[in-house]
Amino acid sequence: DAALQLLQCGKTFDIILADFGVSSPQLDLAQRGFSFSQDGPLDMRMDRRQDFSAADIVNRYSERELVEIFEKYGEMSPGSSRKVAREIVLLRRKKKFETTSELAALVNREHRAQVFQAIRIVVNDELGLIEKTLPLIPKLLKPGGRVAIITFHSLEDRLVKDYFKQESSLGEESELKLINKKPITAEHLELVSNPRARSAKLRAVYKS
Repeated sequence: DAALQLLQCGKTFDIILADFGVSSPQLDLAQRGFSFSQDGPLDMRMDRRQDFSAADIVNRYSERELVEIFEKYGEMSPGSSRKVAREIVLLRRKKKFETTSELAALVNREHRAQVFQAIRIVVNDELGLIEKTLPLIPKLLKPGGRVAIITFHSLEDRLVKDYFKQESSLGEESELKLINKKPITAEHLELVSNPRARSAKLRAVYKS
């Protein structure tokens, strides 16, 4: 949305840095409902103006729909996805899920991050927003301009990697050229002070 607004205003840039990760302050605030290690409402909305929340997914999605999102967005195995989805559906017949701790208690520790990631991605249409934003990049860059994008999980990185590869492989018609063929990752010293950077990958291109 922000990229589209800038484009509609006729803005272009020499340098763009895009961070597709979730805001750390949002993760750290229990009341936002992103964390499986803190008790809070089952929310996960980045934009609190929208009505659709994590509670809607957990309490209303069918078992089949839950399996699909756990497999696709949580990158869980089919067996684990079915097990978690089945347990959610069985338990919510007795009482609707209202808090993150209720959901976290149902999921074994190995899969909590994956389940919460899958639900968060769907609530905020995170991958859809990335897919809409990437084609706007060439239009926002001035000739010679550079863009660097930071992602924090493989689903995001794959979208960026594939788009950059596609746009840079058109020969003389390519507007975007790769700066780094392999993603840049955090070094040890940065990880000591910022452990959340462990999964971060940076990819960059420039506009010819």
